[in-house]
Amino acid sequence: MARSVLVTGVAGSFASLFARRLADLGEGAGIGKVVGIDTMLPPGDLGGVKFVRADIRTPVVGKVIAVEDVDTVVHLDVNPPRRGRAGGAKELNVIGTMQLLAACQRSATVHKFILGSSTAVYGSSPRDPAMFTESLLARDGVRGGFPKDIVEVESYVRGFARRRPEVLITTLRAAQILHPSIDTPLATYFSSPVLPAVMGFDPRLQFTDLRDAFAVLEQSILKDRPGTFNIAGDGVVLLSQAARRLGRPVIPLPPIGFATASRRVLRAAGSDIPPDLHRLLTYGRVVDTSALRDIFGYELTRSSMDTFDEFRESVRPGIMSAVGGRA
Repeated sequence: MARSVLVTGVAGSFASLFARRLADLGEGAGIGKVVGIDTMLPPGDLGGVKFVRADIRTPVVGKVIAVEDVDTVVHLDVNPPRRGRAGGAKELNVIGTMQLLAACQRSATVHKFILGSSTAVYGSSPRDPAMFTESLLARDGVRGGFPKDIVEVESYVRGFARRRPEVLITTLRAAQILHPSIDTPLATYFSSPVLPAVMGFDPRLQFTDLRDAFAVLEQSILKDRPGTFNIAGDGVVLLSQAARRLGRPVIPLPPIGFATASRRVLRAAGSDIPPDLHRLLTYGRVVDTSALRDIFGYELTRSSMDTFDEFRESVRPGIMSAVGGRA
């Protein structure tokens, strides 16, 4: 039976591309209908996706699920603050998820729920293990911003799983995607003409390839893959390595006040990042993806360095122009 899939957050760059790709698969791949929902118009053509302009924080989302006979929900509307709507990011992430789950709980047709989560759930601290597995928690907690949002969102999804045990739930904790067409905080940071960094720290970073992210989501929809899985390219990229490969000047800043100072530097350079990214740029974060390979059944195709180098080649001309052609 062909699936009727609801994708949330399709005004976002990643969700819009994924929804269109999913619709292009068509009934031959088991996809009968793709419905995209957001409060804003998508940035580009959604192809065969049926777009509904609505707010998941309202009961309207329940009506959309009922009218479209949705059986699979892909929740991708949990994100760091977007340009133009930063003030409502937490409300959208947390309240939006609660309302969406309430609608799914009332629905008789929803049988699968897929959460696009983030490795930000593990936080970043000097007490972190060498690698986070899916069973570990943030060692120093999460103090606010997007990491705290994602912790709350996952807790609500676990509560929903207890109330509706017959609904198959997949939680995908992905490291940030690094791709020129996807708007993520690290993509913005690395596209800046200068890189603020914390004195005395060289964080280990991981990235997710766009094609791998699409493939894992597709398999979650088309197959039954319950559980929680980390997604991140193998290996790590040190911040110092990234700066050298980009040919970019690094501005060392003291740890105390780094969040505020780095935002000032980047705004002066015509860029910006959310304030909660400063802990990742200080302590880094690395996750274990063996469960994705051994239990989920997907072998990642691109390492973190492969993903970074592909991104570097796509943005380097603009970077060189911004810094006067310096390599």
